[in-house]
Amino acid sequence: MDLRPGNIADAGPIAALIASFQPELTVDPSGAGADHFLASVSEHAEREYLKSPRYFFIVAEDSGDVAGFIAIRDNTHLCHLFVARRFHRQGLGRRLWHEARAEALRRGNPGEFTLNSSLNAIPVYTSFGFVPSAPITTMHGISFLPMRLSPDDKPNQAMHRTAGRSDP
Repeated sequence: MDLRPGNIADAGPIAALIASFQPELTVDPSGAGADHFLASVSEHAEREYLKSPRYFFIVAEDSGDVAGFIAIRDNTHLCHLFVARRFHRQGLGRRLWHEARAEALRRGNPGEFTLNSSLNAIPVYTSFGFVPSAPITTMHGISFLPMRLSPDDKPNQAMHRTAGRSDP
């Protein structure tokens, strides 16, 4: 599996990968009420992100197909991390995170990151060392948990802080 910087030609495959998870990402599995969110992850929106200097993307390719990707905004906010289902539980998400984190640090990030985790991805981000930073929020047809990672947070602390946490 090769990792490379994302480019504008990746907009379609990236949007399609996100769309494949839409039923799990939106409050209503049909996507009803999530128009704003769905527009923000459309091919057009992804193309704009890929063109913007505010974002950097790292794409994982398998035989020329996008197997996963990560996007960081403003060198601090992890805004996308998606891995095609057939590559789940093989370490690709962690590999993408490590590459993106290293790139952000190289670009001057002191080790502080934020993200808005979908509810089903909370365990993944907790394993990366992220901790909740606010309550679960529902807006634009999606629910998410704001999370942060700072140099002072350790993965063991993160797991301890989220143990026993229930959804509101």
